Amino acid sequence: MVDITHKNTTLRTAVAQAIVKVSKQETIDAIKNDTVPKGHVFAMSKAAGLLGVKRTPDILPDCHPLPIEFTGVEYDINDLEITVLFTVKTIYKTGVEVEAMHGASVVALNMYDMLKPIDKGIEILSIKLLNKKGGKSDFKNKFRTGLTAAVIVCSDTISAGQKEDKAGKAIISKLEESQVTVRDYIIIPDELEIIQNKARHYQENGVDLIIYTGGTGLSNRDVTPEALLPILDRRIPGIEEAIRNYGQDRTPYSMLSRSLAGTIKNTLVLALPGSTNGARESMDAIFPSVLHIFGILRGARHD
Repeated sequence: MVDITHKNTTLRTAVAQAIVKVSKQETIDAIKNDTVPKGHVFAMSKAAGLLGVKRTPDILPDCHPLPIEFTGVEYDINDLEITVLFTVKTIYKTGVEVEAMHGASVVALNMYDMLKPIDKGIEILSIKLLNKKGGKSDFKNKFRTGLTAAVIVCSDTISAGQKEDKAGKAIISKLEESQVTVRDYIIIPDELEIIQNKARHYQENGVDLIIYTGGTGLSNRDVTPEALLPILDRRIPGIEEAIRNYGQDRTPYSMLSRSLAGTIKNTLVLALPGSTNGARESMDAIFPSVLHIFGILRGARHD
């Protein structure tokens, strides 16, 4: 199965359709009057669909088992066609499009099975996804374009050439994926004054996003939060909480991080962990959604 461990949990909804076409009006009348020999067609087919959607990962090998938190089945009769609308909702890391289509298919197939003794000309038509919501695709192309960033690695050992930087490069990779242009990438020692000066420099030169990696731990040399706090106009606790919550699901040590988020005028400043995994997971936790902030800061809000 596809790896979804890096994804965020969001509300996911999918609506699928199936059309059952009968060959005579008498079949429609039997459904409406509940005179079909095998029982109540709509009620039994709905029950079959509910069972079917729960078994989707048992039948389709690449589907992830996931919690089905709502299933709705609606019917619409139009002449000799019965349209089945099947809705599935979950709060999870991956969507429910296949589950909805599978559920609609099972409903239609059960209707066929119940109606075939009285109608030999039944067809199942147009099984398809009508719409889906939730996940990254909902937010694609909804953020400001042309954003720029500076990535600053805070590390005594890396700045001294004793260790290779990987965290900063992981951050750059995520920025490029989110279509943010990296204007500068530098490595500095864990010095409070240098950290502050770099933030001021990039903000004054119009950089939209300043991301520090390193110096957010608890050692004596970890001073990135102490350097940035006095110069931030406002903190954004929600970003900090999202980063730590995402990390805590993956390692119990994330609670020790002092990741920081805030603004200097219209520039967003982030201080992320210095480990490669910590930096990468922090970026996964908040990107690209965090870019919504620039629409708010500059009066072009997207709802």
